[in-house]
Amino acid sequence: MLKSPICELFGIEHPILLAGMGGASTPELAAAVSNAGGLGIMGAAGLGPGQLREWIARCRDLTDRPFGVDTLLPASVRRGANKGWPANGPQPRDLVPEYRERAQAFLAEEGIPEAPEDAVWPQQDGPALFSKEFFEAQMEVVIEEAVPVYASGLGSPAAWLDRLRDKGTKVLAVIGTVRHARQLLPVGLDALVAQGHDGGGHNSPIGTMALIPQVVDAVEGKVPVLGAGGIADGRGVAAAMMLGADGAWVGSAFLASAESGIEPGQKQAIVDATEEGTTVSRSVTGKPARIIRSKWTELWASDPEREPLPMPYQGYISRPVMVAANLAGRADVNPGYAGQGIGMVRAVRPAADIMAELVSDAGAVLRARSAAFLGG
Repeated sequence: MLKSPICELFGIEHPILLAGMGGASTPELAAAVSNAGGLGIMGAAGLGPGQLREWIARCRDLTDRPFGVDTLLPASVRRGANKGWPANGPQPRDLVPEYRERAQAFLAEEGIPEAPEDAVWPQQDGPALFSKEFFEAQMEVVIEEAVPVYASGLGSPAAWLDRLRDKGTKVLAVIGTVRHARQLLPVGLDALVAQGHDGGGHNSPIGTMALIPQVVDAVEGKVPVLGAGGIADGRGVAAAMMLGADGAWVGSAFLASAESGIEPGQKQAIVDATEEGTTVSRSVTGKPARIIRSKWTELWASDPEREPLPMPYQGYISRPVMVAANLAGRADVNPGYAGQGIGMVRAVRPAADIMAELVSDAGAVLRARSAAFLGG
């Protein structure tokens, strides 16, 4: 048995949360983790409001235990700013047609047919993908549906906190620096996730081992901290807790689960990968994210003169390529996001088995190391 104060906070058995990985953390995966005693968080970043509502209903059909929803709230998009982009010269919106031509040429060189328009851009049940209005529409659904837990995978949920609280929703945010932890402390969140550079997807410039204890020190016990970034087995869970975290936010270990929503070829890419198999790239979303190395990430790395566009514009370039690659079964072009812990993922397994192993191994490590080093 593995316990910490967050078990009571979230109404769960074990202090392990499924990372809200967009496209991967489906209702089926989230429910499986919740049913196994953890807290399943759905990765809803790319879902329109109607689809998000459907996912919440599906998860409720699959579990009677607490679960959560993770979306993005990038301040730069909500402010309409293009941080770091030169003010003089062509602006990101102006460059979209030119960059799309580059993406089309890449697909042609790889022999990948372009995906149908309705597959790339299915009819939206709400505002344009990753626009300010899109993020706001998602939050309205989260509030209306009174989900048990909401996680902001990027940005601050402060503007919605009172309304979320009124619905009984527990609220947490993923942060990557001590500065962000201090900024969010006065907001009054229920927990913070300190995710280091080792983690998949959008992450931090700071390594996990360095980040977790510094965030724990900075918050001075005023809010629970969950450790994240490269945690792919029970040893990682135990290490995060020994660094002062109250539990772990685990993503990559569940990517190769039977219930994960990624493509079969992407799951195999994770099983086949080593700890050197990822890179941090802005080539998919426009923000730095850890991704399995691919022909797409290498295309952008090979041309330093052409920077990826900021969010949301880079998504307009990459999405047709990612969808086409998936339809063609080309995991060498779109293997997906993953953390540096994927070298420990060796097979596709049911989420319940992964969860049970995380819990048992973390407990065994904590007991064994305590006896070995303290003579207990």
